[in-house]
Amino acid sequence: MEAKHINLESKDILAINLKYYRHLAKLSQEKFAEAIDTSLIYINQLEKGKRNTSLEMLDRISISISNLLGKNISSSELIAYDEEKIIIAKRIDEVKKSQQINC
Repeated sequence: MEAKHINLESKDILAINLKYYRHLAKLSQEKFAEAIDTSLIYINQLEKGKRNTSLEMLDRISISISNLLGKNISSSELIAYDEEKIIIAKRIDEVKKSQQINC
């Protein structure tokens, strides 16, 4: 089987991974921004792939995510593409509402 060629910039891959890890932590963007000690606007722009980040901030984000999830997430994992990390839900509270309705 031939591997798919994915043509994404690192900021787009970071966006996919940030959403994935934020959803694993079950946090809104606002709570996620607080945990990383940054602004909601900054996280929103990163998750939309509209902003680049520094290596220092990438390290800070990976440490914060590691602490939130209780497992080691390296900076390089934040910019490594994995199709399984693509999140469909737009908002964490939409996921919660749909789960409550189905109960």
